[in-house]
Amino acid sequence: MWQVVGQNKTVSLIKHSLEKKILAHAYIFVGPAHVGKKTLAFNLAQAVNCEAYEPPCGECLSCQKIASEKHADVQIIGVTTNVDTNDTKVRTEISIDQIRQIQHSASFPPFEGKFKVFIIDGAELLSMEAANSLHKTLEEPLDKIIFILLTTDDKLLPATVVSRCQRLELLPVAVAEIEAALNNHQDIEPQRAKLIARLSHGRMGWALMTALDDEMLKQYNEKMQKIINIINADYEERFAYAAELAVHFNQRRELVQELLDLWIDWWRDLLLAKIGCKESITNIDLEEMLIKSAQDYRLEEIRTFINSIQETKEQLGKNVNPQLALEVLMFSIPEREENF
Repeated sequence: MWQVVGQNKTVSLIKHSLEKKILAHAYIFVGPAHVGKKTLAFNLAQAVNCEAYEPPCGECLSCQKIASEKHADVQIIGVTTNVDTNDTKVRTEISIDQIRQIQHSASFPPFEGKFKVFIIDGAELLSMEAANSLHKTLEEPLDKIIFILLTTDDKLLPATVVSRCQRLELLPVAVAEIEAALNNHQDIEPQRAKLIARLSHGRMGWALMTALDDEMLKQYNEKMQKIINIINADYEERFAYAAELAVHFNQRRELVQELLDLWIDWWRDLLLAKIGCKESITNIDLEEMLIKSAQDYRLEEIRTFINSIQETKEQLGKNVNPQLALEVLMFSIPEREENF
């Protein structure tokens, strides 16, 4: 059973390769965080090791072991794997030592399955040394070995590595499809399913996790409330917020980029409320506040600030001074005015 939702084209391509026995020795799955890349990687690992006639069955011992991450021939590599518990430093890269470990493992035949599968989660975080070492391995494919690289942006990987993989892109899933999946498979209220589907931005994995964990929606609401508070705060508080984000950026830059996406969500919703398209609002639980707040800004001010957030995201991707870039953004927040 293929568990990934909304990626029919990609699944069909993989199924065709399985049927024709023309699997690639390395794949790169590209798509937004939580869109289903890891689920698809696990499904592919199950399919090549499944004991049933129509793989992946999801029920045989091999499929169950892979699903629970206990299969000897399926390994996951990322910044949070193989971490020394005595090491207090936060790892920000996939190291060459991790790549050497899987290269050593790849030199042996499968232990309990048909194929060895190595899943590199967050492949864009490979150190240059690790990426170069991996490239050498991908240049010389080994029998019964499959590498699956997962990344949000393959442009952050060396072109030499990408060129050795079959590239498959996972696109955001339609909101209606996510909402239907939540209603069909999760015991949640229809209005909650509708909200989570809107907030997910097509990320099925995020939607499922949020549906199963009340804490995730609570955290989302806290972040959004903080944004609203900062919009209404004075410059001192805004700059303190910028400094806080800069610290986080130096530790986990993807979290700050995700937070800036929430800023875009809020101002995009204001724009939609301003032009009378409230049916397209993402934060439907804040609809009344958005409609009221939209009256306090000119349309051009909203558009300009959305562009400013997007420019800040791009600047942060180019290694500018994060605190300075974020302070400039905070300074450019439009001030509320009445009776437009």
